[in-house]
Amino acid sequence: MDFCIFCHPSLDSTQKIILQNDTCVFLQKEQRVLIGSGLIVPKAHRETVFDMTEEEWVDSKRLLEQVKQYQQDRLNPDGYNVGYNCGQTGGQHIFHAHMHVIPRFSDEPHAGKGIRHWLKQSNNKRT
Repeated sequence: MDFCIFCHPSLDSTQKIILQNDTCVFLQKEQRVLIGSGLIVPKAHRETVFDMTEEEWVDSKRLLEQVKQYQQDRLNPDGYNVGYNCGQTGGQHIFHAHMHVIPRFSDEPHAGKGIRHWLKQSNNKRT
């Protein structure tokens, strides 16, 4: 397996482990656009969300609840986008499962559009 930055998060000085539990970590990098966003990542290498163990699923949920409280205390967002990209066609660029947690704010230009907004455009229809 090639080097995976999520298998060795401490080796990337641009990302910080904010919270963690037995099987997962919440990582953040400094963001200029998606303020407060981060990733919940299993500590063990799992290529996609479909490869995660039941324990990792449960720990991801528990960590997500902690991340929400952390974000509410720090940023008080108006909403969230939460999700996985799976496979190259699904937009996955790092092949280690990771859940995006993106705080959303009502004063954003794309507030209220959701993660499916661009996928639902007619120019995305298969031919």
